Amino acid sequence: MSLKAFRGAFLDFVDDPFYASEADSVRYLPDGLLLLEDGKVKVLGTYESLQESYAGIPITAYPDRLIMPGFIDTHIHFPQTEMIAAYGEQLLEWLDKYTFPTEGKFHDKAYAQEIASFFLDELLKHGTTTALVFTAVYPQSVDAFFEEASRRHLRMIAGKVLMDRNAPDFLTDTPETAYEESKQLIEKWHKHDRLLYAITPRFAVTSSDEQLRLAGKLLAEFPDVYMHTHIAENIKEVALVAELFPDSKGYLDVYDRAGLVGTKSVFAHGVQLTDAEFQRLSEAHSTIAFCPTSNLFLGSGLFNLKKAKSIDQPIKVGLGTDVGGGTSFSMLETASEAYKVTQLRGETLSSFQALYLATLGGARALSLENTLGNFEPGKEADFIVLDPRATPLMARRNPSAIATSLPELADQTFATIMLGDDRAIHATYIMGELAYENEAYRQTGAA
Repeated sequence: MSLKAFRGAFLDFVDDPFYASEADSVRYLPDGLLLLEDGKVKVLGTYESLQESYAGIPITAYPDRLIMPGFIDTHIHFPQTEMIAAYGEQLLEWLDKYTFPTEGKFHDKAYAQEIASFFLDELLKHGTTTALVFTAVYPQSVDAFFEEASRRHLRMIAGKVLMDRNAPDFLTDTPETAYEESKQLIEKWHKHDRLLYAITPRFAVTSSDEQLRLAGKLLAEFPDVYMHTHIAENIKEVALVAELFPDSKGYLDVYDRAGLVGTKSVFAHGVQLTDAEFQRLSEAHSTIAFCPTSNLFLGSGLFNLKKAKSIDQPIKVGLGTDVGGGTSFSMLETASEAYKVTQLRGETLSSFQALYLATLGGARALSLENTLGNFEPGKEADFIVLDPRATPLMARRNPSAIATSLPELADQTFATIMLGDDRAIHATYIMGELAYENEAYRQTGAA
């Protein structure tokens, strides 16, 4: 039996704070003890209640730190890492000018491996332990990504991009090659180690009816894999989809007719969705990845989070950084922009709601709530150590390192979301093993 113990302040969620009260959804232990067995949670409780039972176990202590489940990014592109913050275009023009030429480099597996390694290190540096990831159209880009993720023992979901039209020739496949290559990749990687596969048509604009049909056939043949694509991001994009699919009832219907709308279907953006499409996504138990930094950067619009999280037609929602349309790997910065989007819509987003979306909400969005997302016994022990006083300004704003009440914690975490970035990530653990430690803390020897 391999037991490990961690002591600090713990925050996780046991219910959805969009629907339940903070008292019923937030679990906060100002002085807690987390016991792990073979990389999974054994028990979480107060230090006082557990110290005698586990007196012989060495404890890794993080005084003045906040320990949370690792962040979950529900939409991001690893081939776009090097083109993040590319200036001045909206979606369709931005794809042609920047994205497609960059993704063409990923036919070279060695290059894909180099970027995948950097990308995954950036995720860990920013406290993201699980992500749903776009690769490129080339199968070798998928292999490169999964090989690097497996080397780090990460819980990652990814898949080969499908595109057979409206893209440069060097980036297109065919319906048949997309089907065959995806099938081979599913058989090779799905459920290998901690890895999972997502059938990944880029978006309706770049896939023919036949390619979408074969993607649906794949999903029927492998019903436990994911489907990951974009939807209703940009007004011009929606108009182009209507032109390309004149027989469809709308953007979502294009995917629906192909059998691609289900419980493990994740649709990025959804800024321009109709009421009927919201209703259909709710009925299908599908997921929307809310990507605020990207939606603002590309001028796509303001996602209607309140509608997606309504009681009448609830939809699973997670946060997505959407690098490189998104402008940061940080889920703290992404949550900050999500708050501002809701403000612009005349609505609200509490710090607990935002952190829920980044943890247990993200796990539910990816149908991983039995595996990840909080510190319930048996779950995989991917977690982060946050420093709410990581910078001089944050220390000034958060004079007390450890909150003693929910209202105080709400204020502290809100300030951390607004002011925090990768500097606030003290350490990242994967299956109970240290995978990243902030260089500043290593240099000072701070605990």
